[in-house]
Amino acid sequence: MLNKLKNRGLSKLLPIGLCLALSGNAQAEEERETSFTLMMNQDNFFGSYPSFNGLIELSDNMDFSFYGILWTRDSFGTSGTGDDLWTEFGAGVNMKYLDGRLRVKPMIGITNGSLLSGGEVDSTGGIGGYFADGVVPSLTVNYSDDKYEAEWYSGYYLAARDGGVSGNTNDFVHLWGNGGYRFNKYVSSGMHYELLEQTDGLPSGADETVYEWLGPYVQFTLPQGAFARFSAGSDISEAGTGDFYKLNVGMTF
Repeated sequence: MLNKLKNRGLSKLLPIGLCLALSGNAQAEEERETSFTLMMNQDNFFGSYPSFNGLIELSDNMDFSFYGILWTRDSFGTSGTGDDLWTEFGAGVNMKYLDGRLRVKPMIGITNGSLLSGGEVDSTGGIGGYFADGVVPSLTVNYSDDKYEAEWYSGYYLAARDGGVSGNTNDFVHLWGNGGYRFNKYVSSGMHYELLEQTDGLPSGADETVYEWLGPYVQFTLPQGAFARFSAGSDISEAGTGDFYKLNVGMTF
């Protein structure tokens, strides 16, 4: 009889204990700070490409970070049919220093499509995209205080397949840096530099600068988390083809 009473008592206490534990975990999860930034981007090389970045707090000085880029230029995904568009997705960490003014974000991503690995020719003669077409290790560094702002990005787009049926592979280095002065909490302006370099290409073994941009930018920021930045200038590479222009519009929730 005593054992039965103990078992019944335990059977009643167990659900209560589980509820309390789940409630505690849920409360701990709710205390984590999170943010999600949606961006619309357009320039005269990549075309239009929406992107996003999410942050989930791991500690006072570190966040888990995930991102994605929805490339919409047909020729990046396939042979230009509009199918199998190039898609990039990845994750990493966001480390915070100097009371959050300096943020260092190493990431690793994958691309899906055919730009880097050449894709695969299907039964109709079209080029189909690959899952995990390429690997993208990257590093982003941001600095922002009451007066100054700066950003550095470097990413290496490395083909992950052996050229597909077409035998073509392409590796790229993409980097940019910008820095500016914040006139007030609404307006800032500075200079933007950006480089896209093809470091390897098969079967031709291409190694060339695709573009090298330099020019000023102006940014407008609202307290609600919305911002818009316009950059423009010249292609200063040896094979420069004129001017560049770039618009980034975003909202952080």
